[in-house]
Amino acid sequence: MLKYVVKRIVLMIPVLIFMTVVVFSIFYFAPGDTVSRIAGPNVTVEVYESIKRKYGLDQPYIVQYWRFMKSVIEGDLGVSILQERPVIEMIKERLPVTLEIGLLGFLITFAIAIPAGVIAAVKKNTFIDYLCMSSTLLGIAIPTFWFGMLLMYFFAYKLRWFPISGYGTIKHLILPSFAIGLTNAAITARMVRSSMLEVLKQDYVRTARSKGLLEKVIIYRHALKNAMIPIITLMGLRLGWIIGGSVALEIIFSIPGIGRLMVDSILARDYPVVQGAMLVLTSSIILANILADVLYAVVDPRIRYG
Repeated sequence: MLKYVVKRIVLMIPVLIFMTVVVFSIFYFAPGDTVSRIAGPNVTVEVYESIKRKYGLDQPYIVQYWRFMKSVIEGDLGVSILQERPVIEMIKERLPVTLEIGLLGFLITFAIAIPAGVIAAVKKNTFIDYLCMSSTLLGIAIPTFWFGMLLMYFFAYKLRWFPISGYGTIKHLILPSFAIGLTNAAITARMVRSSMLEVLKQDYVRTARSKGLLEKVIIYRHALKNAMIPIITLMGLRLGWIIGGSVALEIIFSIPGIGRLMVDSILARDYPVVQGAMLVLTSSIILANILADVLYAVVDPRIRYG
């Protein structure tokens, strides 16, 4: 198991390197001038060139990229051009906020999706099944950011049950977390239903029923446990997507998370911050998938990694 985990971590390094090349290239070749944003439109030529030398912006593409990668290997994500603060410190301030929203949304997703999917599978082709699946279609069709705006309008603006925006209390997390959780629960519930229907057709389920076991024992102890393997795969994928997909909601709800930091840095062309934030988000997605692979062996003892 340990050998497999180490192997997966090593294999994620080329993915991270490719991601840094893409992000670095986009901002390197993008139109506009970072120095002008720092110094203003009336800067003299001497000051302009001095700022470029200070941040190494006068160096060729390869030199700038190599300097960035060398810093990453040393554990240094660079310094913000605009705020002149270490990028790693800025990310440490914002990342816990994004993780709070993402993990709460993740819990909401599977707290709703697993029971809904199981009930829809057990009650196949009944009104309950049609109701659950129709609801999931609605959840899939609604974009997360638009659903967040609906929740804000009704529960914050109209009913005033929650604050409209900001961060600081648990109430500030409820609406964005439900916006993420409910929209992700839609596709997850359909996956749970499909997996359960496949398992319920297996011979060992029919054998358990012929032995007179209670239906709830068959469903939750035998069927659901075996149906969890593809669901775990989806859990790993959705966890990374939820954390990375909270960017729009952080803008809508004015939440000072890593997504908001990244968007503000993109608009300001503060590309060291963007590169650092993208590196962290990509790493979180990869680590979530590694965790999902490791959980395979916990759910299914037949699976062993060399």
